[in-house]
Order: sequence, then C-alpha cells, then structure tokens
Amino acid sequence: MTSKISRPATGDFWGGFAAMLVVLPSSIAFGVATYAPLGKDYVAGGVLAGIFGAIVTGLLSSPLGGAPRLIAAPCGPATAVLSAFALEMVSSNRAGGAIPPAHVLALMTLVALLSAAMQCLYGFLGGGKLIKFIPYPVVAGYLSGVGVLIFVSQIRNLLGFSAGTGLMTGILSPEQWRWQGLVVGLLTAAGILAAPRLTKRVPAPIIGLTIGVLVYLGLGLAFPAMRHQSGNPLVLGPIGAGLSAAGMHLSDHWKNLAGFTSSDWKLLLVPALTLSALLSIDTLKTCVVVDALTRARHDSNRTLIGQGAGNLASALLGGVPGSGTMGATIVSINSGGQSRWSAFLEGCFALLAFALLGGLIGWLPLAALAGVLMVVACKMFDWSSFRLVRDRSTILDFVVIWAVILAAVRYSLIAASGTGLALAALIFLRDQMRAPVMHRKYYGNEIFSKKSRLPAATLALDRLGSQIAVCELQGNLFFGTADRLYTELEPDLKRCRFIILDMRRVRSVDFTAAHTLELIESVLQDRGAFLLFCHMPVGTAAVQDLAAYLRKIGVTEHHANVKVFAELDEAMAWAEDRLLESQSPDESALPPLALGEFGLFRALEAPASLAALEAAATARTVAAGETIFHSGDPGDELFLIRRGGVRIELPVEGGRHRTLAWFERGNFFGEMGFLDNRARTADAIASAPTDMFILKRSRFDEVCRQFPLLSGLVLGRLATVLAVRLRRTDAELGRLHDA
Repeated sequence: MTSKISRPATGDFWGGFAAMLVVLPSSIAFGVATYAPLGKDYVAGGVLAGIFGAIVTGLLSSPLGGAPRLIAAPCGPATAVLSAFALEMVSSNRAGGAIPPAHVLALMTLVALLSAAMQCLYGFLGGGKLIKFIPYPVVAGYLSGVGVLIFVSQIRNLLGFSAGTGLMTGILSPEQWRWQGLVVGLLTAAGILAAPRLTKRVPAPIIGLTIGVLVYLGLGLAFPAMRHQSGNPLVLGPIGAGLSAAGMHLSDHWKNLAGFTSSDWKLLLVPALTLSALLSIDTLKTCVVVDALTRARHDSNRTLIGQGAGNLASALLGGVPGSGTMGATIVSINSGGQSRWSAFLEGCFALLAFALLGGLIGWLPLAALAGVLMVVACKMFDWSSFRLVRDRSTILDFVVIWAVILAAVRYSLIAASGTGLALAALIFLRDQMRAPVMHRKYYGNEIFSKKSRLPAATLALDRLGSQIAVCELQGNLFFGTADRLYTELEPDLKRCRFIILDMRRVRSVDFTAAHTLELIESVLQDRGAFLLFCHMPVGTAAVQDLAAYLRKIGVTEHHANVKVFAELDEAMAWAEDRLLESQSPDESALPPLALGEFGLFRALEAPASLAALEAAATARTVAAGETIFHSGDPGDELFLIRRGGVRIELPVEGGRHRTLAWFERGNFFGEMGFLDNRARTADAIASAPTDMFILKRSRFDEVCRQFPLLSGLVLGRLATVLAVRLRRTDAELGRLHDA
C-alpha cells in the first residue's frame, strides 16, 4: 500500500515541526483524560500513552494512507469512547469482585486493537466511501456528544476538587476549588481563543499552554507548595523520559494484556465498533476539508487502511489511538507541508521532544491541559444546530442531533451509537417518503405509440385515448410510499380502461408496495380494465429484479387483466388496438388493398395514370420476422402495405433494437429514401405476414413523364402525410418536455 516518498522539502520540515507543536500538548491532554477513570496512579501512563500515540500515528498513518498531507494524532472521539468504557468497567462488578484498573487498561487496549483492525477491514472492503454516507445530523450529534463528555470530564481538573468528591457536589462547593488551577485553566483557554487574532505563525495551543505554564510559575512564587512535582495535585507529576521510561511503560502494558481472558470478548465488540466508526468519520471528514483547501483528492479506502495500521501499532506499543486531526493538518499545510514527509517528520519531532524534554512534561499543570481540552470540546460541538430549530423542514435534523447528544451524555457513547443508527434509518425513511413516486403521467390522447395509423384511427385515438393512462414510476416503492402511489392513481382507476406502469426508473419494490399493486389490479378487474407493466428491471447490483419478484409473489401471474411488455411503445400499441377494435373491423381478415385504395393514389384525375402506376409497382409478400431492408442499404423504393404490418427499428449497442415506428395496412414507409435516394437509416422488419407494393423512384419518374400532373399531386400528398406525422411528433415532444 505504500508509495515511493521523495526527499522532504523545506516546507515539509517546517510543516512537520509546526504540526508537532500542535499535536504534542493535545495528545498529552487526551492521554491523561483517557486514563483519568483509572485513578491518579495512572496519570503518568496516560501522558506516555498520549505521546506514544502522537509518535506512532505520525510515523505510520500518513505514509501508509491515502491522504498525503493528513496529520494523524490522538483525538477527542478516542478519548471519549475509551474513558467512558474505562469508567463503566471501573464502576462495575463481576463475580469475584471489582475489575482491577490494570485489567481495565488491558481491556481498553484490546478495544483499541479491535477498532484498528476494523478500520483496516473497512478500507479493504471498500467501506471508505460508505462511511461518508452516514447522515450529517448523526455525525454532528456524535461529535457534539463527544465534545460534551470531554468538557464535563475536565471540570474536575479545572476546579481542582478531590477525586472522591462527586462532580455535582464539587461544582456546587466553591470552598473545595483550588483557585490557582482555575486561574491557570481559564487563562490557558483565553490564550488559545485569542491567539489567532494575535499571530498565525505560532499554533494557538502552544500560545495557550505557554500562558498557562507561565501563570502557574508566577503563582508558584507566592505559594511554595506549587514548586514541587511529587504530591502536587495541580501538575502531572513525575513522568520520566528516555528509553527507560518507554521500556517500563511498554513492559507494564504487556503485563496487563497477559491477564486477558476469552470471557472479556463480549465486553469489547460494541465499544470497538463505535470507536472505529467515530475515528473513521473524523478522519474522512478532515480529508474532505483538506481536499477543498488543497484542490486534491484523497483515497478514502487507503486512508482507512493507513489509519487502522497506525492505530494498531499505537495500541500494541501502549499509545492512544487517533484520527486525522483538522487543526494540526491545517497548521502543517500553512507552514509549508506538501507531502507525506510532513506527517512522518511530525512523528520524528514528537519522539525527539519526548527524548529531550520528557522530564519537564511532569510540570504541565492539569488545569492548563483541561483548558486545552475544553476549547477542543467547544469546537467539536455543533453550535450551528440551534439554527435548525427555526425552520419546520429541519426540525427533525435538530431532534436527531440532540437525541444523539443526550444519549451520549445521559447514558453512554454506546447508547448514542444505537440511537444514531436508529435515527439514521429514520432520516433515510423520511427522505424516501418525501421523494415523489410519480416521475411523469400522461394520457393516450396526448402521447401515442409509434404505430403509424390511418387518419380515421388517429381521430378515434384523439377521442378515446384519455382512457389510457401512462404512469412513469421512480425510486423505491415500499411501505412508506405505497399509499401515495395508490392515492396518485386513484382518479385514473375509476375511469381509465388501461393503466400502464413504466417501471424503468423503479429501483425496488417491497411486499407492501406489491400488495398495493395487487389492490390496483383488483380494482381494475372489477371494471373490466387492464393493468399493464413495461420496462421491468431484470436486476443489477443496484436494482432489484422486479420482473422475477412480481412474478414470484403473483402480481403479474395468473391474472387475465395484467400484461407485461418489454417496452412502453408495445404496451401503448396494445392498448390502442383494444380501443380501436370497437371502431373498426379486424384488419387481418380483410383482403389486401389495391393500389388505388391508398390515400396517395386515390381519385386520380387520369385513370390511365393509376394503371401506369400499377404496372410500375411490384407486388411482394414477406413472412413474419423477415427483414425488408437493413440500415445502411441503398434504396429509393416506397413500400405500401396492403395487408400485415412492418416495424422500423434502430440498431443499438449490445445487439438490441429500438422501435422507431410501426406501420400497418393502408400505410407506407421508406419515403425518405424515395425522396432523397440516400442510404436507409434503420431496419424494416415484418411484424406479421405482409403483402405490399414496392414503387421505385425511377419507375415513378417514368410514369410522371407520361402524366406530368401526377408528380405534383402524389408528392404533395406525400408531403402532407409527413407534415402531419411531424406535427404530431412535435406535439408529443412538447408534452413530454412540460411533464
């Protein structure tokens, strides 16, 4: 998965260094917050876990991932999920007593490992594109809930009351507050918020943390107890640095993992799934923003694989898992970071800082770190969600966001994940129910089949065609839209003899919608009317096999008044034929037409001219399915159908054909070649045993030289017929455009 990395540029060097300045303080804060439920004895472990997470994810995630400029580091979602899991485990009892903190730490590590493996699996299975389709209200609710949890978890460190005091009790008991910590935390937060207005060269967290440390040192001049690390509740305390501290941390980490038992697996799955989803969403959301800033494109699946690999290594080495971080990435880009080297160098600089300055980390004030995390938490909260309550159309989105937030705060992020999934389904259902099921509807006196008919039949269809309703359906027909489908068809069910359902845009049909189709069929059957289906999808990766499904459940089988056609034109032609049956006799039983019975040659002034035309024309009989001419064939003949029918078809890709027109007894075709003597543009195929006259243009011209008036008369009638066809086509196109 790795790609060749060129030598780092100067911009990557400074981008990686600037990113480290942002990542390291926040990673320490996230590590401390993650380990906080385990007790004061694990603060040092939390610091090292945060630092190791920053180092390992920086060294691996971006070089292996699909977003070259992305900076990965420990983040809020990881802290929220793991600290909530730790708190739940610490406060729970199993057979044999309470779960020891060391064992809880092992479970946290396994949650991180399983989550990282899931991220890799998402990437290998192509889930990078699917995760981005989680509705934004659900994502906003998740991240806002995480922000609230982080903010609440830092109140204790900000106010400085003892660990044995309940949160609400501590908040309502100012006498227990350590005001020095409160001052340090508030000034740290104020420095972070004010920094962008002062300078953009130095990352805001560095400015805020520097202010916090300086304020702490200033207060230490007046309060001697603040000058000591050991036993000082206001600072992290002795941490250790270098290889010895790292080795001890790693040794303790693997000792804890040795106590894992198979019965613990059931505790891990849901939090791991939640963590993997949150980290993936957070990473891909950052990638989308970075793409917009840099006009680049990231590889979602490869990004998840790289992120999962980095988190896997981080968990194995005792680090906190992370995701692509917005602040550090933007700082890196603004400082010149252009490639994967910037992220790799961020990890190198973090390792160097730990080796050289690890001993000083213990002097960081807890309240200053709390200030950093509280600002991060406030930025994670979706404050724009309050605008959604103003508009009725966005009320449900507001409810979704706040339902997920309340589930996260009141219960857990696990409960929030279940709430989010349920509400995501609700949003999808709402959107599907809002989508129209009727793409277009028109009637048989507005749009006609491609069957070319004689004037009398055309007039009859103008009068009777409103009894044919063509409904082009779309989308998913399911229980949420079935009633709307029936409601939209109900007026036509009461008066139309033929309801044609064009299914080409329908993606799926569930059992409820199928039952509605059966109800429509039964209503039509009571009136002696027909339900016709056409363009039935036969099934693809994205579309249900409607033809097979409706056949299996009996909608299109064993019903005399239900017909299925391959194309809309076939269905319309069949319905038109049934309407015209009562207006004219069965043409198949009639004798073949004589040449003089065709409209083009009827009532010629000179009877001799008709005799000359009959002598010039050739009679021909073709069998059903026989090809009369092919597209591209030369020809100047005019074909006049005495009996039977002919389809004009256009060859398309895949060996298929599209019907352009359909001519029957008394009509003619081939007029374009007859007029301009150019190659045929479509195929002509007999749809039934057909008798016809064939009149070549050269023979016609010979007759016209004998009878000069004949040319103007016949060609004029031919032009009139073509004009009528074109006007009807124009009218149909106009109606389709307006529909």
